[in-house]
Amino acid sequence: MSTPSSSSSSSSIWVLSNIKLQFFGRIRRFLQSKATKKRYDPSDRFDTAKSKVEHNNKVENLETVQVMEKHKEEEEESVIMLQRTVKMLHFGSWEEKEVAAKEIEKLAKEDVKVRKLITELGVVPVLVSMVASPVASRRRAGLTALIHLADGTYTNKALIVEAGILSKLPKTIDLVDESTTSKLVELLLSLSSLANTQFPLAILDFLPLLRNILEKGSSFDTKNSCLGALHNLSTVLENACPLVSSGVVPILLEVSSIKEISEKALATLGNLSVTLMGKKTIENNSMVPETFIEILSWEDKPKCQELSVYILMILAHQSSLQRKKMAQAGIVPVLLEVVLLGSNLAQKRAMKLLQWFKDERQTKMGPHSGPQTPRFAMGSPVNQREAKEGKRLMKSLVKQSLNRNMEIITQRANAAGESSKLKSLIISTSSKSLPY
Repeated sequence: MSTPSSSSSSSSIWVLSNIKLQFFGRIRRFLQSKATKKRYDPSDRFDTAKSKVEHNNKVENLETVQVMEKHKEEEEESVIMLQRTVKMLHFGSWEEKEVAAKEIEKLAKEDVKVRKLITELGVVPVLVSMVASPVASRRRAGLTALIHLADGTYTNKALIVEAGILSKLPKTIDLVDESTTSKLVELLLSLSSLANTQFPLAILDFLPLLRNILEKGSSFDTKNSCLGALHNLSTVLENACPLVSSGVVPILLEVSSIKEISEKALATLGNLSVTLMGKKTIENNSMVPETFIEILSWEDKPKCQELSVYILMILAHQSSLQRKKMAQAGIVPVLLEVVLLGSNLAQKRAMKLLQWFKDERQTKMGPHSGPQTPRFAMGSPVNQREAKEGKRLMKSLVKQSLNRNMEIITQRANAAGESSKLKSLIISTSSKSLPY
């Protein structure tokens, strides 16, 4: 049973909403009446002397008036419908609120102006309260309406967050069906775009929910939306600490090995790896570097290759331990394949990593590029001997990689003649691809 104060508050909200609706309706009718009168003004006709032109103009004006009258009737019906819907949402029973939420969903699909107008009428707090309902259909109706109201407008998204939606969400999906889970993630994906705006998310209490969704057997679409929300949050450095602390890194590493949803997971790990806490958490995981090295072999996923080699570069930077782990995991032949067959960006990053592995005792790098080692004077016996040894080793590795790639390319060729052409092309261009 509602208290007198809550009843008074609801009444004042409804009065304000009703005044706004009447005001907008009057303005719309006023503008339409002016436009109609302007259409009938004889001074607007350029050639009043010809009866045929006058007749055509009259017909066109009549048709225009009919269209405008029809449009006017439709708008008036929409205003009446919106008025009835808002009233039902504020003062109706829970069943009526559910019906009103579905009607708001339909109205919100029209355009951004309508969505902003609906939000100004104070419907967001009621819809947010429906999201916390134990009734599944009522919860879905509230979520769906909020998703459409948030579409394309940061102001509406900020109002939804201010209404306390993040605290109304469940912590797990154990008691939530797949349809509701999908709606929850869709709304969080939309709201997470506020991370880089003037309305940043102050709290990230919904991270356990996102982690739980990734851990459970949700659909790829739901998981991909979940990863998109995490990626939006990871673009802000201040969010790295709560993201890592929430335990999402091990889950992201597992998900990154699934081709269908790997890209967003790798992009999120890439954003986290540039922070000290994120880098340490990633490199201490038992799946690293093997998972990233395996992704380097995905020739049909060039973007994943680029992201994977980027993360490997960050981990290998000024870390002899990580470079040793990568070398033991067999990264050099895989990098050579990327240099030969990868995208332009993947090739550049792979060549930089290969340069670090070429000879750690001899490599001469800038302060931003990997291992720092003593420099020997040109012409010294040590320098000449190690240079020859390094060149011989690299020639051997390149030859092995070429032979391996020739077998792959030959198997893919449709005819024996094509394989010989590919072989000659690779032999003639491979030496140009490597900076040695």
